Amino acid sequence: MNAELRATVEFSLMALSSVFFIVDPFATIPAFIVMTADDTEVKRARMARQAAWTCFLVLSAFAVAGSVIFRLFGITLPAFKIAGGLLLFLVALDMLQARRSGTQEVSEERAEGMEKEEVGVTPIGMPMLAGPGAISTVMVLMGQARNWWSTIPVFAAITITSLASFYILVGGNRVRRILGEIGIRILMRLMGLVLVAIAVQFVLNGCGDLGLIPRR
Repeated sequence: MNAELRATVEFSLMALSSVFFIVDPFATIPAFIVMTADDTEVKRARMARQAAWTCFLVLSAFAVAGSVIFRLFGITLPAFKIAGGLLLFLVALDMLQARRSGTQEVSEERAEGMEKEEVGVTPIGMPMLAGPGAISTVMVLMGQARNWWSTIPVFAAITITSLASFYILVGGNRVRRILGEIGIRILMRLMGLVLVAIAVQFVLNGCGDLGLIPRR
């Protein structure tokens, strides 16, 4: 395997794991089940579809507009890498404790969702799936892409994650029965552990770009 192909494969795996783990559809299952408890299976599937589409569109929009936002606010990519890494680190710490981060949802949003008829777009789609952590992650990943074809893994990761979110939410009761509360918590902790490493790598990349540490 040549160096360029190896770098592409590594970047693709990092993009998929970081986007999927920060979106974390498994952790959204309890809230989704509660908010759609009185709905039919057809309506529940529609809510899950709306949530997946919202996640896909929001993350794709920020992935495309990332460079424009950087220029608009005068933000450098290294600074955003460090900031994004710190945000991911905070989210990952909550995941290591098997709890949802405050950047993904707060109790007020969950309570409001229980009173709404339509919860697919908000709060499930955004911010529970496509929250600040996920948005900053795709923007940082797009900034690391060296050319247009290097952005394909980022959009592929967004697509796969959104599609997986739909199927996980639709089969929420079944997934919850199979994994159980303990299984979901263990899965969250494992994903949090990987996310910590990714967050640290984002910070190291930003420091390397600024010349604060030698690049490998």
